[in-house]
Amino acid sequence: MNTIDYLRISLLDRCNFRCQYCMPEGTELDYILRQDLLTRAEIITLLKEVFIPLGFCKFRLTGGEPLLRPDLVDIVSQIASLPQTRDLSLTTNGFLLVDLAQKLYDAGLRRINISLDSLNPQTFDNIIGNRGRTRWDKTWAGILAAYRVGFNPLKLNVVIIPGLNDGEILDLAALTIERNWHVRFIEFMPIGNGKLFSDLATRGSEADRAWIPSAELRERIASRWGLEESQVKGNGPADVWQIPGAKGTLGFISQMSECFCDRCNRMRLSADGWLRPCLLNQTGQIDLKTALRSGSDPQDLRAKVAEILLLKPEINYKQRDSGTLAGSYTRTMSQIGG
Repeated sequence: MNTIDYLRISLLDRCNFRCQYCMPEGTELDYILRQDLLTRAEIITLLKEVFIPLGFCKFRLTGGEPLLRPDLVDIVSQIASLPQTRDLSLTTNGFLLVDLAQKLYDAGLRRINISLDSLNPQTFDNIIGNRGRTRWDKTWAGILAAYRVGFNPLKLNVVIIPGLNDGEILDLAALTIERNWHVRFIEFMPIGNGKLFSDLATRGSEADRAWIPSAELRERIASRWGLEESQVKGNGPADVWQIPGAKGTLGFISQMSECFCDRCNRMRLSADGWLRPCLLNQTGQIDLKTALRSGSDPQDLRAKVAEILLLKPEINYKQRDSGTLAGSYTRTMSQIGG
């Protein structure tokens, strides 16, 4: 059985972008009220009393957009100072990093993933749902600021959507040649924008697909530069490769084409306190916030989570190949925590 020691912690469901694969335009969202978000004290209590005693030692802060949370730096500082914390990372869209990169680094954060789905400002704005002045420049400045203050290596997450940014695969891969940046290509999945996924999948021609398999992306890159397996491995499900002689690496997260449920080591804690063992279905979820606020003994919560950990292998595979993934989740990716 795979060791489950990695917890993704969503800090809020709000975001300053409306990315097509996460929170598409026209989607009506009922944002979590501030009083319903897990407080900083509640997050630390759950880590100390529930998750760390069960062996969790790797934590990632997500959203929505976690940089919108006013007490983010304090949360980072407290988690980083826990003696059991072996790894602490954060996923962001990078738009606010210019002002926060140094503060986060000083607080103890050392790893950061930044979403960058295009190097073309117009395509970038189209993907993130921006209709005003381009947000690409400030996002790129945030990436450079994070690299400058010491986040090294820096990870860039790229969701490949056919017809939108699949023509930039080589340009994005080339970012790893001269910089110690790790670019992660992620297959587009139906959670977040099931309509777009379905539309792409039903156009009828081979060129019009909802997602592009990682194997095909690797073939394109290999035909240009060659490609070799990298000795650098991450905490997540990415298969890591490298352009020969490059300073950085290329990762491929293939949740659609190459099931990696058997090596999943993570659980997800939503901003309103729901613990979910699997991204692809809602089986086994637990409302930890309500239990905590009603006075439940943390030991009882720990016992419930321990039961879910034992069931996780079965939950991971449940409905995997049933063809119902697009409709199996009622929340968008921003509400789940990614």
